[in-house]
Amino acid sequence: MQKEVDVVVIGGGPAGLASAKGAGSKNTQVLILERGEELGGILQQCIHPGFGLLYFKEELTGPEYAQKWIEEIENMKNIEVWTKTMVLEVYPDKRVLAVNEKGLWEIKAKAVIFAMGCRERTQGNLTIPGTRPAGIFTAGTAQRLVNIEGYLPGEKILILGSGDIGLIMARRLKWEGAEVTGVVEKLPYPGGLTRNLVQCLEDYNIPLYLNHTVVEIKGEKRVEGVYVAPLDEKGDPILSEKKFFPCDTLLLSVGLIPENELSEMAEIPLDKRTGGPFVDQFLMTEKEGFFACGNVLLVNDLVDYVSSQGLLAGENAGRFINREISREKRIPVNINGNLRLVVPQYISYPLILPEITFYFRVLNPHEKSILYLKDVGKTLKIWKYPIVRPAEMLVVKIKSLLLENAENINFSLEEER
Repeated sequence: MQKEVDVVVIGGGPAGLASAKGAGSKNTQVLILERGEELGGILQQCIHPGFGLLYFKEELTGPEYAQKWIEEIENMKNIEVWTKTMVLEVYPDKRVLAVNEKGLWEIKAKAVIFAMGCRERTQGNLTIPGTRPAGIFTAGTAQRLVNIEGYLPGEKILILGSGDIGLIMARRLKWEGAEVTGVVEKLPYPGGLTRNLVQCLEDYNIPLYLNHTVVEIKGEKRVEGVYVAPLDEKGDPILSEKKFFPCDTLLLSVGLIPENELSEMAEIPLDKRTGGPFVDQFLMTEKEGFFACGNVLLVNDLVDYVSSQGLLAGENAGRFINREISREKRIPVNINGNLRLVVPQYISYPLILPEITFYFRVLNPHEKSILYLKDVGKTLKIWKYPIVRPAEMLVVKIKSLLLENAENINFSLEEER
């Protein structure tokens, strides 16, 4: 079966919902393809508060935040939603192959927005010696078991990795009566937001072991315990100092990977630093007419950033269809100093947006840092930060006029001296 539409949005989570609204506001016909049974994505299992503080200026739970966006697109007659629809392939000519209960579909679009989100790293991504017993879960899987299915994954639990989902699940499992013996992190600093460290670990006296990792899993049918060892300066475990932690469950909170298999099918280049596509300030990829937003673009801290990116990508997809966007010239965005990644990676000219938002992650934690924006040796703007952490993104907005005559766009994060 065939269908033609202006904009196809792949993914019905926060990024997809916002991009559908953005594209729909530009008088385009939008089709959302969501593989789940309902819209909202991962938000439906995130029952804790803390969402929407930036975008809606109020504190919401995940389902409440999702519902606000669902209600907004429900009122737009030019947005169609297909749930329980799996996208099988995306072609470079903007054809999308998808399957659902009605059959196999070939959908022809004028623009495609990638909003597939990200997935968790699993035990298969790690090199932990030992047996492969039951009782090993990703933190997100445990979150779904507890919050949606109503099951407790274990009674005595150790968490490997200090990502935000792991920290939140430490508190959640404690509430449900489980014993959380600790959170183990290989880096010398935590991987989650400061508010989650305080509210989820410190408030519940759950220990955090920095510069440590799990070196062996014990158990046959079920996890019986794990060995945890400190790391030396090179990051290698000091096995002579390993300690045994009895537990029946090991949760993995060891990072997220943007879901870009469909992007690769469409022959879109990916940035190894972000795991997502290279984009310009329109969030358009290197292949014209393809846009990316949310965690498929880069792993975000806050859902508010995801929604802002989705709205921008959707609006610009509409502008692209209406031929308001051109790429007469492109300049790469360079980074130096304590910066690990930047989005967007390019600036396209002419500049038709009033302002440009840049997202950064840092390499190492530092106090009193200065972010410089320079062009051929001259400083255009500076920002000062009392502290920067790898777990917390830096987000800056600048007026497009500042880059109107730029020749070499360079951001550098340096320690204040």
